[in-house]
Amino acid sequence: MQQEFTRALEEPIDSDRNLFSILQERAQRAPNDSLVEYAGAEGAWHSFTAAEFTQKVIELAKGLIARGIMPGDSVAIIAHTSWQWTALDMAIMSIGALTVPVYETNSPMQVKTIFNDANVSMAFAEDDTQRDKIELVRQDCQALKDVYVFDFGALDTIAAFGHGISDEEFNEREQAVKGSDLATIVYTSGSTGTPKGIELSHANFIFITLSGVHTMPDVVDKPNRRLLLFLPLAHVFARYLQYVCFAGNVTLGLSSNLKTILADFGAFKPTFILAVPRIFEKIYNAASQKAGAGLTGRVFSRATQVAREWSRMQQSGETMPLWFKVKHAVYNKLVYRSIMEVFGGKVEYAVSGGAPLDTSIAHFFNGVGLPLLEGYGMTETCAPCAVNPTDGYRIGTVGLPFQGVTVGVDDEGELCIKGRSVCVGYHNQPEVTREQIVDGWLHTGDLGTIDDDGFIRLTGRKKDLIITAGGKNVSPVEMESSVMTSPVVSQCVVVGDRKPFIAAIIALDLDETNLWLRAEGAKEVQNLAQASKNPIVYAEVERAVNKANELVSRAESIRKFEIVPDEFTEGNGMITPSLKAKRQVITDHYRELIDTVIYKPRKA
Repeated sequence: MQQEFTRALEEPIDSDRNLFSILQERAQRAPNDSLVEYAGAEGAWHSFTAAEFTQKVIELAKGLIARGIMPGDSVAIIAHTSWQWTALDMAIMSIGALTVPVYETNSPMQVKTIFNDANVSMAFAEDDTQRDKIELVRQDCQALKDVYVFDFGALDTIAAFGHGISDEEFNEREQAVKGSDLATIVYTSGSTGTPKGIELSHANFIFITLSGVHTMPDVVDKPNRRLLLFLPLAHVFARYLQYVCFAGNVTLGLSSNLKTILADFGAFKPTFILAVPRIFEKIYNAASQKAGAGLTGRVFSRATQVAREWSRMQQSGETMPLWFKVKHAVYNKLVYRSIMEVFGGKVEYAVSGGAPLDTSIAHFFNGVGLPLLEGYGMTETCAPCAVNPTDGYRIGTVGLPFQGVTVGVDDEGELCIKGRSVCVGYHNQPEVTREQIVDGWLHTGDLGTIDDDGFIRLTGRKKDLIITAGGKNVSPVEMESSVMTSPVVSQCVVVGDRKPFIAAIIALDLDETNLWLRAEGAKEVQNLAQASKNPIVYAEVERAVNKANELVSRAESIRKFEIVPDEFTEGNGMITPSLKAKRQVITDHYRELIDTVIYKPRKA
């Protein structure tokens, strides 16, 4: 390794345990804590104490035993984030079975592939729509037996089956589950290729969960911590956050409807939140558009400048003049407080992950009083392996490794990870396991550097590097992130491999575009086709591209862009559940546009 940095453990971690033991310890330590809270169908919030939720998990585990689920069996869940998902997950793993998460956006063919690869014997679906996907391919899934539906009382049914199972039988099964046993097979969202099943053990999760408590005590271990989780639980980062909540002193709030997320923030009042960068971009753009173009808009614009300047001074350690502190305090009363109220008024920190975060967004939120602690990880590391500290965080980096984790940079500049959270391997793909995990080092595919203090800075994806016809190596991530801060842009994908110059394919967000047009006093558009041809929208995209180009040399800059009249969604396979563009899928889909419009063939 060219560079290597290990963050020492402050206290030893015994990872030869199972994940249920963390929930059990919380119930013993603080049985009356409000552990899990959720919004009911009528909008009111309900809660389980730690003791109640643990008992619910045991009831479900007994039911699974009664239905014949044995250690090593795979049980799938296809549902939105909910307390039912969390309870089932813990119940499945508590008896040595494997949870197999399936995104609710997966197609029937993807469901079939996952079910057969993982040998799924039982499945839980949220509703008729998800059950129908299973039924369409059920005859091709030889191991599949029972299918239960949340909406039709699945959990009550499973719990009823368990009435004949004694506490002693459950305890025997639970105590037999060791750290080395597999806990789950998680299928990657496939942003860089065909999804792979990643085997994660109880020891993997136990280690990084307890390391997380030691690494982020201000976030998860102080009394009365509250997290509102709205990412899909099929994503390993959301799964991990559940376990950290149980191990720390956190009340876990669960929400799956992004349309009600602002109301949920107000009702739940989290002390910290986790989201992908696109969520923070949307909140910033919504605040900007709400301010409008008049006096309020000018005040917001100046407040934004002051917030970013405050953040840059704070990050550099520069002494702030008294007049600047006064100006910042004035804008805090006029603007910043109302922005913080969007998150419920109690939030202290936010963790951003899953995709690169544009530094201008990070400086804005830092300046208004909400540090965005960017982190980094992969499914192969049980989600996180690095995060910025609450004290001494550095914008533009993904922070320090978790305690007990080693990071390195190899001779090709690739970031590598070593530690007890690195996965067991890739399910049914021993050759991939040998290629990706070498001498204990997980090769991430990301390019990066490590400074003398251990802070990690990502510089791009190894496979995403674009080599132009002129031989220039271009990493597109920074430019794409910058363009996507525009209120009208949904996705930006830079192209130009073996081409004479760099270009970009840009997709719009119709709702956000109309909000922006309205704020600008312009006429709204009816659809994406109109939006893509609108000269006012084009000018805004051009402004965003020009701003991004300031970050790079001319040879690396976006010389041409095309706005496509299409939406990039999980459903059409263009983006992952964490809202990252699937570069190869998009470039393949727009191959004709790229070859005949962006790069017009020269006439003979």
